[in-house]
Formats: sequence, structure tokens, C-alpha cells
Amino acid sequence: MENKVIDLDGPLTYADFGGEGRTIVLVHGLGGSSVNWMSLAPLLARRAHVIAPDMAGFGRTPPEGRPSTIVANRALLDRFIDTVSDEPVVLFGNSMGGLLSIMEASAHSEKVAGLVLIDPALPRSSGARPDPLVVAAFASYAIPGVGERFVRARQRRFGPEGMVRETLQLCNYDPSVIPQEIVDAHVKLARERVEEMPWSNKAFLEAARSLLSILARKRAFIEMTRRITSPVLIIHGDKDRLVPVAAAREAVEACPHWVLEVLPNIGHTPQLEAPERVADIATRWLDELGLLPAGERAARDSSSG
Repeated sequence: MENKVIDLDGPLTYADFGGEGRTIVLVHGLGGSSVNWMSLAPLLARRAHVIAPDMAGFGRTPPEGRPSTIVANRALLDRFIDTVSDEPVVLFGNSMGGLLSIMEASAHSEKVAGLVLIDPALPRSSGARPDPLVVAAFASYAIPGVGERFVRARQRRFGPEGMVRETLQLCNYDPSVIPQEIVDAHVKLARERVEEMPWSNKAFLEAARSLLSILARKRAFIEMTRRITSPVLIIHGDKDRLVPVAAAREAVEACPHWVLEVLPNIGHTPQLEAPERVADIATRWLDELGLLPAGERAARDSSSG
């Protein structure tokens, strides 16, 4: 993995995981970064060129005068795609990154060859019971002043290592399966953000509030998804506490041509908890669509036979 920086009205940091062929762009979730993809990206890089940006206000990309809202970061993602690839890319998006990817594919399907949504942020399903801790946290984020105090108090109480531990506990069904070096990379970045990036809390809350605003308009969201002409695969953990799997099933009901794969006993970040399963499901689907190089596809089929 090589960290690179490009100028898009300010610096944007992204991780280049190498590989050749079609470009896969991995888009992180709320409070996340390119570090979230460290387990999955090398597996995908066997078949494609894989890169993962830190969106404005996240990871190591400072706002530099750019908003950290969903709408602004969608526009930034669009510019990033134009910069890194001359052909349509495959977008992988987790959580907030799934919402950004949905919005990009809806606005510019011609730039998105395929869309892999990993537990994407979706409107609440009418049949799902929300997790009380998740509801409480996002209710706090939504209120000006309260959200700021809540985030600062959490940082003082847990510190960088504790915040990572609590986040992994919330986002994964079994966080013990995540390799220690991946956890350490998350802690290192969390410490950098607390100690060196005074803008990080403001950016997080700005993004969280804009995300909630978009998801609250369920009818408009469904209309947006129906404008997507790119093929779509949703990979969703059935133990997701943040976005219950019922929401993914509802999204597929609204867009019947979308494909849904449900992972048993997996939480909100399958790319950390089950990277091999995610890579296998996604690459097989991309193969079926002919979106990976034919030569490599034929070689893999031959060796597996």
C-alpha cells in the first residue's frame, strides 16, 4: 500500500493498493478512512487496480475550506474518479461510502461500471427495530452543541485506543477476528486525528448531520436509486446493528435488478470481519458481468477446475 496525495481544491490523500486492470475505488464510511480497506483491498488487487480515498474531513484529508457534507464529498468523489481513471470504475462503498457511491452512480452512471455496496447507509426500514445505542448516538450527533459535547466527552473517556475498540465492537459481530495489525493501524490514525487534526470533530458531525438529512427523505432516496443504470450488488451482514439487513432487503424490493448477498453472523463492516468472503462474492459477480480482465478470469477458472 502506498499513500498518495493529489490536489482537488486542497489535498486529498488516498491509498494505492496496486494491481492492474480496471480501477476499483473503495469509499469508506462515516468516521472511517482508507485504513478500513486494508484487509480487503489486497485481495481485490489480485484482479484490478485498487485505490481508496480519504474523503474531505476524514482520514488524512483535511477539509481545507471544503465542506464535509455528503453532497460535497459526492462531488469530490466524482472529481477523484475523473482524475484517477480514463474509463468507468467499479465503486465499492461501505456505510456512508455506500451512500456516496449510490449518489455518484445515480448522477453519473456512465462513470460507474459496477456498484458494490457493503452494508450501505440506507433509510430506516419500517419493519426493523433500531439498536438503542445507535439511535442515542445519532440523536446526539444531530443536535447542535449536544453532538460536539458528546464527541469530546467520548474522546476524553476512551482515548484513541478505546475509541477504536468501542467502534469495532459496535460495527462488528465478532471483532476478535480482525488481525491486530489492522487494529493497530486504526489506533494510529485515531491518535493522529485527536492530536494533530483539530478539524476532525467538526467534519465528522457535519457529515453525520447531512447523512441523517438525506436518509430522512425516503421517497427521494428511492427515486435516486431507480435512476441508477449500473449493475448493483449489496453485500450485507445479518448482524448489522447500524443498518439492519431489513433495509437492504427493502432497497432490493424497490430495485429488483439489484443483487443482494447476506452474510450470516457478520456485522456492519464485512470488509474487516470477513474480507475473503467479501472478495470472493464481489469478484465472482464482477466476473459474471465481464468487468474484470478476461485473461485473468479465464486463468482463474482454469486453475480452479
